[in-house]
Amino acid sequence: MRIAVGCDQNAYELKLIIIEHLNKAGIEFTDFGCHQGEIVLYPDVAHTVAKEIADGKYDRGILLCGTGIGMAITANKVPGIRAATCHDVFSAERARKSNDAQIITMGAQIIGSELAKMLIDAWLASEFQGGRSKPKVDLINEIDAAYHQK
Repeated sequence: MRIAVGCDQNAYELKLIIIEHLNKAGIEFTDFGCHQGEIVLYPDVAHTVAKEIADGKYDRGILLCGTGIGMAITANKVPGIRAATCHDVFSAERARKSNDAQIITMGAQIIGSELAKMLIDAWLASEFQGGRSKPKVDLINEIDAAYHQK
């Protein structure tokens, strides 16, 4: 599994912790910034990561900012992307199992580092289950396609 990781300056320290956690778990990832001392606009980072996933270069993405909300809103503008802001383990699991979210977003000003690692673990361990959720995800994809004709 290949993971794309990105953050703004508000979540730089949390990103370092997440990267260390991914390294320890042997998970392949690419860091799309921001980097130490860099000031970025989170929509730029979210767009880059979401596009890489939509283009099939990465399987999933982790986006971090102050709240996680702006990253999710931006990533969800990219056709085919389902990004979910998660601040509890149940939501992280359901984002994958029920909604097939390829991107998890979190807020460094909302949660601590240990919870963030737990969320990443739960999200990475979860796979889309289909079943009752499949028609809903199919409908999400139809709505998305209706507004994003290429």
